Amino acid sequence: MPRQLDPAVVRLVDLPVISDPRGDLTFIEGDRHTPFHIRRVYYLYNVPVDAERGGHAHKDLEQVIFALSGSFRVKVDDGSTTATYWLRNPRQGLYVNRLIWREMDCFSQGAVCMVLASKPYDEQDYYRDYSTFQNAVREKL
Repeated sequence: MPRQLDPAVVRLVDLPVISDPRGDLTFIEGDRHTPFHIRRVYYLYNVPVDAERGGHAHKDLEQVIFALSGSFRVKVDDGSTTATYWLRNPRQGLYVNRLIWREMDCFSQGAVCMVLASKPYDEQDYYRDYSTFQNAVREKL
């Protein structure tokens, strides 16, 4: 049986939904629905269907990734095990801890990706080279 990624580093997060005849309402509270205080929110839209996003890991930052509209694929890698998630439900996000390589592709037409992040943007927090990321993972072990 293939090894699975540890849920402490990658897992689906379900958000509450309040439904009534007027539609659905979902809300997010940092430190309650995310395992971190939300310091930054950003979103991707108008992404060409053949584009790839991500292609990096973070040294310290944690994220929860949502498909608010449409769908896309997220591939995650802890340096030895990979997993694939399809995000298409706006009330279910993918928690991605630090030191996890992530790639996003297969965006549907009109997809909107929202990301909740534990830290403000800092270019020094990124591993953009896969072999450098793998070295960092090995050093951590």
